[in-house]
Amino acid sequence: MTERGDGLAPASIAVRGLTRRFGATVAVDGLDFDVAAGELFGLVGPDGAGKTTTLRMLAGVLRPSGGDALLAGVSVAADPEGVKPHLAYMSQRFGLYADLTVAENLAFYADLYRVPRAERAARLERLYAFSNLGPFRDRLAGQLSGGMKQKLGLSCALVHEPRILLLDEPTFGVDPVSRRDLWRIVHEMVGRGVTAVVSTAYLDEAERFDRVGLLHEGRRLALATPAELAAAYPGELLEVRLDGARAALARVAALPGVQDAQLFGDRLRVRVASADAAREPLLAALAAAGHRDADARPVTPGLEDVFLARIRAARGEAA
Repeated sequence: MTERGDGLAPASIAVRGLTRRFGATVAVDGLDFDVAAGELFGLVGPDGAGKTTTLRMLAGVLRPSGGDALLAGVSVAADPEGVKPHLAYMSQRFGLYADLTVAENLAFYADLYRVPRAERAARLERLYAFSNLGPFRDRLAGQLSGGMKQKLGLSCALVHEPRILLLDEPTFGVDPVSRRDLWRIVHEMVGRGVTAVVSTAYLDEAERFDRVGLLHEGRRLALATPAELAAAYPGELLEVRLDGARAALARVAALPGVQDAQLFGDRLRVRVASADAAREPLLAALAAAGHRDADARPVTPGLEDVFLARIRAARGEAA
């Protein structure tokens, strides 16, 4: 184990200046973060943010162009094969075998990871139990639903009881029930002391993490707990309901006192310095523009609001 940069606790993962270039494109740009042992850590951002590339480097699948990461004290730059016994990596397209049954896939990965024969029966029964795949052990993997395939992939990744779990968007395209089951499995593993790094583009899932790294265009925009990120939102937020919200967006964004405005479904999220002070002037301006049915109420910023504000700030700084 390495020591965290702040000296607080042992780190299972320590990332320093991690960079990956593909030709002239910088996919990951100098990332720095630590993940403590037994922590559930999230890499959150849209497509193209660098989440998958970061996880592939941590897993020893892709060599860094610069910087390094230590997993359980092993360098991914110097010894990418040496990190693999310590971890399980579940990519977006985990390598299940469609013409093998659930049981045969699990047995194959148990062989691959050299799980001792004496430990297999108890370990597989535990995986069947918390994945709810026991009744389907004789079904071909190719005949499983998308959510069940993800649960089988996660079970295969866990069969050797790794210390570190790397999951790349495990709930992408998964139905709500399977999504809940996947998170239950992850939380159970973390509760047993496994360190988990999970990437997601679903900002509502970020509330589940102990800490979150917000990524945008390969760079880290923020690193904090979900509560700390919400508390650091720059200003206050009004949710505005009105007919024709999309058409009114530019008009609202241009009103005095409005720092930012975003479309949020059929509503507008409007960032202001003070929600109480801005509400009545905002409604009066909308009424004068013909939106007499408009209503505005203060709301607590979510991580999507935080992320959009951080992106806008980063783009402003770059400009």
